[in-house]
Amino acid sequence: MPSTQRLSQRETTFNHEVVKRFELYNSLFQTLPFYQVKDTGILLPFFSSHCDKGAMEELSPTEVIESFFKKYVPDIDHREQLNRLFRFIQYIERQVVLFDAIEDSSFGKVGRSDDTGTLQSMVYQASLSDEARDSFSKQLKDFSLRLVLTAHPTQFYPGTVLGIMTDLIEALKTNDIPSIDALLQQLGKTPFFNKTSPTPVDEAVSLVWFLENVFYNALSAIQSKMREEFDMDSAHQVLELGFWPGGDRDGNPNVTTETTRQVAILLRKHIFRSYYRDFRLLKRRITFRGFGDNLAKLEKLLYDNAFSTPENPKDLQAEMLEILNSMRETLVTSHDNLFVDIVEDLIQKVQLFGSYFATLDIRQDSRVLRSVFDYGTKKIYTGVPKGYAEMDEAAKLKTLPFTEADFVCPTDADDMTRDTLDTIRLMRQIQESNGVKGCQRFIISNCQQASDILQLIDLFLWSGWKKEQLTVDFAPLFETVNDLIHAGDVMETLYTHPFYKKHLQSRGNKQSIMLGFSDSTKDGGYLMANWSIYKAKVELTAIARKHNIDLAFFDGRGGPPARGGGKTHRFYASMGTEIANDHIELTIQGQTVSSQYGSVETARFNTEQLINAGVTSALQPNPNDTLEKSDKALIAQMAEASHGRFLALREQPLFVEYLEKFSPLKLLSQINISSRPTKRNASAKLKLEDLRAISFVTSWSQLKQSIPGFYGVGTALKTMKDAGSWEDVKSLYHKSGFFKTMLDNCMMSMSKSDFRVTAYLEKDKKFGKFWKGLKDEFELTKSLLLELTGMSVLMEESPVERRSIAIREKIVLPLVIVQHYALQLLSNTQDEELIGIYNKLVIRTVYGIVNAGRNLA
Repeated sequence: MPSTQRLSQRETTFNHEVVKRFELYNSLFQTLPFYQVKDTGILLPFFSSHCDKGAMEELSPTEVIESFFKKYVPDIDHREQLNRLFRFIQYIERQVVLFDAIEDSSFGKVGRSDDTGTLQSMVYQASLSDEARDSFSKQLKDFSLRLVLTAHPTQFYPGTVLGIMTDLIEALKTNDIPSIDALLQQLGKTPFFNKTSPTPVDEAVSLVWFLENVFYNALSAIQSKMREEFDMDSAHQVLELGFWPGGDRDGNPNVTTETTRQVAILLRKHIFRSYYRDFRLLKRRITFRGFGDNLAKLEKLLYDNAFSTPENPKDLQAEMLEILNSMRETLVTSHDNLFVDIVEDLIQKVQLFGSYFATLDIRQDSRVLRSVFDYGTKKIYTGVPKGYAEMDEAAKLKTLPFTEADFVCPTDADDMTRDTLDTIRLMRQIQESNGVKGCQRFIISNCQQASDILQLIDLFLWSGWKKEQLTVDFAPLFETVNDLIHAGDVMETLYTHPFYKKHLQSRGNKQSIMLGFSDSTKDGGYLMANWSIYKAKVELTAIARKHNIDLAFFDGRGGPPARGGGKTHRFYASMGTEIANDHIELTIQGQTVSSQYGSVETARFNTEQLINAGVTSALQPNPNDTLEKSDKALIAQMAEASHGRFLALREQPLFVEYLEKFSPLKLLSQINISSRPTKRNASAKLKLEDLRAISFVTSWSQLKQSIPGFYGVGTALKTMKDAGSWEDVKSLYHKSGFFKTMLDNCMMSMSKSDFRVTAYLEKDKKFGKFWKGLKDEFELTKSLLLELTGMSVLMEESPVERRSIAIREKIVLPLVIVQHYALQLLSNTQDEELIGIYNKLVIRTVYGIVNAGRNLA
């Protein structure tokens, strides 16, 4: 079937299943009198239309809002106007949920046009010959995929709303009107945000909802399918889950040792609750003689650990598997395999999730760890000589003693030191209660030298850990452009260091290296971030292969392209043979959690795509994905040009002030969605280097300018065109999966930009020239991307996704205009009461804008 015909069918299905149904149910939704003003739903279509018209005419937000009230509700005062705007926001927030639910309920019918297949396509390819099946089976033995859930503060939907969405999706699949009507009413009356900021444990609870309701079933089904179709050892675990809430103290300074302890207990308790729910079905079916003792023993074990906390909890994975395997054997030998599938399903889940559900990672900044190490050298007799801190790196590596001690941190130590040392001891306790996989990795942020890792190992040895029993993986995180440049040297030093080399051997010679996109983009811009990470991966792979290290790249990828997101599976499918790709590890964060893994169906699809991308790229590598020397030189030139343009923007005096004044940046810390601050060094004046990357990207997305996702790309393309290399760039786009994916994701970012909303700033005396520079780079990038790709509109190759984005942007356009209106009012009043109301108005618009973007921040 021709591609154009296939796309046309998808568009037709999308229009029928999503667009038309949204119009239908939205009209029902707007007649529900939820709030103080009964005609809010009736007025909303007029308000949305007025905002759309105002944006096209490039009116200022103040002009749009004031003209609306003058035309449609002329007899109310300013405070009542503000009240109406709050009501509009409440409706629009729920419109976004309705569109999400309708789109998700149509997933099976609309499908995806992405060019990387799922597990079923792998099964089909394997069925073509015995040789093909053997190849897939062999590759799967060496392959693993770990999805790591992180608590980034852009997952706005609370558990109550997620529950409604789940039920609404099911009702929409069958167009169950009475249920849909009731659920929409429930949605209208259910709060979308917290009255107080959540704690780190609250954030963990929110993400555990996805573990229990989605990943528990989705990953088990995929693993079962792979074992059924391919010759796989039952002990090999292709799929793994990771978890950052409660362990990531670099990302969240409010995380403490007690937080980590509570989250470990939470994960353990909820996996046993999941097992217990499955056990109840098993108990209803296994009613034959000969199972009584095993059933009673298993029920007590599961119940006690699901609904209470044992005094000295132990890892029970082996005991559970022993009982279940005994039951399975009896069913096979004595009961004609009756209901054996139910037992095997639970065996599969216990093998996957053990007593821990997801591996709790610990992360801390290297600067903190250096300080703690310095404290340790002063408090413990460890053999570290005086003057160690002043030594150069080579001398430090020769001097580190790796002596064992059992130092318990005193209560008078500073909070950061005590947390670090207490958490190191806690990791061993978690391994005893939840299993070794319960907490076995320590990630060192801002890792700049080999001693950052080796000194941390010393801290473990001083805290009661034994050299021969150090069941911990130490993963450096290289994120800034400069750190990525030196990453190869750091790892070469580690691989050749006698102690670390021996430690790696005890860990199966497997090394995880984390590469982060967020700060890379903030540091160097979109093109340079992508290219720096690509170059680092090539170099790190070569070094690992030289030392026979099994390398796993852990990608800190966010939802939007500016944070490494976008078409993630295409990214992994286009790595080429120069980059290790046997182990895929990536963070699932922000709106990506609910948008791509919000239901079992979507989670299975997206997980299978990643498996397919990793396995197929290894078995059937596209030679064009391995960049030639000339290709690398071409991209390097573009990255440098883009980097220069981005740095020039960052260095403009108005850069941070512009973000503070025209985006909700300063108010993000007041949004009760996260336990973390907006910036590091919270008490100091805002500086770009202290601003957290997520706040940086979120602020630009609220402005509808998506600067981190495209700025500098147009300049880079123009540089190549002026240099006479345009045809080479064109050729590279069409042959290289890496380069194509990078630019396609850039176009996705741009599709969510709308400079009409801020067009009034062109006339601003102070910021007009700055705004014009942003707009000019956008237009330059857009025109050259269209010329390069041969498209007439951005994302022309993905018409359904482009239409989905357009509808979402239209739904939230009034929120964007209301936000800018409130920001304008804030700059023109000294009334404390009104300032509070305007602040709240700004804050309330953020939720819907990010939720609609699904991968905006």
